[in-house]
Amino acid sequence: MAKPVVAVVGRPNVGKSTFFNRVAGKRISIVEDEPGVTRDRIYTEVEWLDRKFTMIDTGGIEPESQELIPAQMRRQAELAIETADVIVFMVDGREGLTSSDREVASMLRKSKKPIVLTVNKVDTPSHSEHFYEFYELGLDEPIEISAASALNIGDLLDEVIKFFPEKKEGEDDDETTKVAIIGKPNVGKSSIINRMLGENRVIVSDIAGTTRDAIDTPFTHGEDEYVLIDTAGIRRKSRIKENVEKYSVIRSFTAVERADVCLLVIDAAEGVTEQDKKIAGYSHENGKGMIIVVNKWDIIEKDNHTMNKFIKMIRDELSYLEYAPIMFVSALTGQRMNTILDKVKHVANQNAMRIPTGSLNEIIGEATLLNQPPSDKGKRLKIFYATQASVKPPTFILFINDKELMHFSYQRYLENRIRENYGFEGTPIRFILREKSKGD
Repeated sequence: MAKPVVAVVGRPNVGKSTFFNRVAGKRISIVEDEPGVTRDRIYTEVEWLDRKFTMIDTGGIEPESQELIPAQMRRQAELAIETADVIVFMVDGREGLTSSDREVASMLRKSKKPIVLTVNKVDTPSHSEHFYEFYELGLDEPIEISAASALNIGDLLDEVIKFFPEKKEGEDDDETTKVAIIGKPNVGKSSIINRMLGENRVIVSDIAGTTRDAIDTPFTHGEDEYVLIDTAGIRRKSRIKENVEKYSVIRSFTAVERADVCLLVIDAAEGVTEQDKKIAGYSHENGKGMIIVVNKWDIIEKDNHTMNKFIKMIRDELSYLEYAPIMFVSALTGQRMNTILDKVKHVANQNAMRIPTGSLNEIIGEATLLNQPPSDKGKRLKIFYATQASVKPPTFILFINDKELMHFSYQRYLENRIRENYGFEGTPIRFILREKSKGD
């Protein structure tokens, strides 16, 4: 049974993100005094009174605005409403009822979903001076809260979970594969997600940095459960001027840490940039599965050697990602987009694969026979035993006689022998060296 979904909806600047962060228990949504800062839907997992649910924070709805970003924010909120089981409709208790509140209420009533009318920014136990105005919306009894000071949050959540279906035994989601879409701004990350999902879930425009938050989008492909994490475009520090973007950079790296597989999106017209190298390096250091996705391949003039030249360039620039498969796609035309999730599933499995200990030691033993371990001043490296310690990434412990004798090149040789036998495509491999004497 899927967890219920609760969408927090309302016009801009009524405190939706402050409430969202308060319930989530951590700073997930960007909170600024600037209206419209939360542009996309943002998901988090919440538990209240032993009930788990997914909560969505939405960009503020501006019903009459025809500007590009506000109009798309409205569509994002509409999608959240369609997805939700329960809607928390938030209004501002200090400002009172507005015409925008009335229009949003009209939109929500058409959804036929349960609506919990929430009057925010009420910092005293007594009703706000505008409390009775909100009865005009024709919804149930308003609940007054203060998200900033956590007043009556529990009462609100009590009301929300009343609308959930009866809890069944064993109500736990299957394991999901978390996929972070990473890359610098304006390389087409959101377009790739929208093409993969078949709907416009993430705001797409030609304005670099449009996606400010990391957006978690759960979905099913065949029998497999996924969560796509669309990260904010990561920029060089010198170009980060707004506080908002500083939060987004932090969140982008956090998204990498949460992911099982990262899709590094590179602009085919630009090739590999210094920023791509930094982003890829962060994923590699965190031991994540990696797929290099070259987007906008449709705009490149090609001959019989173009793809091979591009692959060589990527391998030269990102030499430490030799294990990562490279895909050439176009989110605009859909070219090869239908193969990405199959590759994601494969890489996730490789990242979580274990090798039997006996087989691993056979591979190491054969490798040392074919290519003798290095020696120094008459002392030769000896590998007594190997075992796999963990997965995600696959990590192997080598019990040896002297760490100083293990050259990087020989460790790479052993890694390549393991890959030749077991693949491990798309995932880094880690080694831990432990010294032991032969008599131990």
